[in-house]
Amino acid sequence: MSEERSDLFKAIKEKGKTIEAEMSFFDHLDVLRGHLIRAAIAIVVFTILAFSFYDFIFTQIIMAPGQTDFWTYRMMCAATERFNLGAEFCVTKLNFIIINTQLGGQFTLQLNSSLMIGVVLGFPYLLYEIWRFVKPALHENERNSASGFVLWASLLFVTGVLFGYYIISPLSINFLSNYEVSSIINNNIEIDSYFSILATLTIGAGITFELPIIIYILSKLGIMTPAFMRSSRRYATVIILIVAAVVTPTPDLLTMFTVSLPLFLLYEASIYVSAQVERRKKKAELDFYKN
Repeated sequence: MSEERSDLFKAIKEKGKTIEAEMSFFDHLDVLRGHLIRAAIAIVVFTILAFSFYDFIFTQIIMAPGQTDFWTYRMMCAATERFNLGAEFCVTKLNFIIINTQLGGQFTLQLNSSLMIGVVLGFPYLLYEIWRFVKPALHENERNSASGFVLWASLLFVTGVLFGYYIISPLSINFLSNYEVSSIINNNIEIDSYFSILATLTIGAGITFELPIIIYILSKLGIMTPAFMRSSRRYATVIILIVAAVVTPTPDLLTMFTVSLPLFLLYEASIYVSAQVERRKKKAELDFYKN
């Protein structure tokens, strides 16, 4: 009888621990929801601002890479004149006309593009809210080592967005608009298609530039090591060249090199980040065994 009572108390105790753990889990979910709601509010505010100033955003930002007086094209022409790169490198014509074929197409465009601007502007604050959620679970040394997470992740994202907007997007638009199968085909491009390419390449570059941050997290978890990344460098080179060829499907090597160079630098920077994480881990282990 006493054994049954002991088993009953033990079962109640274990059940209590389970309930406590479940409550803790749901409490964390509730905290996470609060952080995400605040980040969503920030994105909505930026979206409303973009919607309010849409005339400037549409003419000076969205449609700018589709005009021959865009900064990138002017720099390409200046480089052509200075270094004799060849007349084809200077962009003087973009062979397409933007059209809209849907009744609500222009309104949808304004909504989608305003949301895209809101996401780009609100991304650093989203990172800040994620950092606030994760920070209490870290040890003091981990907090110190990751103290610049929001700053570096934001800088990398903004750099990637600028690279995608000023380099990848105009090069792709130039090639695709001037590529010609036959002279009898006119390029009447839907505005949704144009904006989709611009948004995908721009935001995609911003996310790609987060590679060192991703490698840092994977290295902290023990999933990624600098030795593995060094041994995989040749495969990474092939993948980077393929990505550069797909993102900017231009036949000239100069354009491919322009796009692939930052990706190579990002990969090497990621190896350095992973090596630093591994060095700190080994130092922490040595300090632990010494004490």
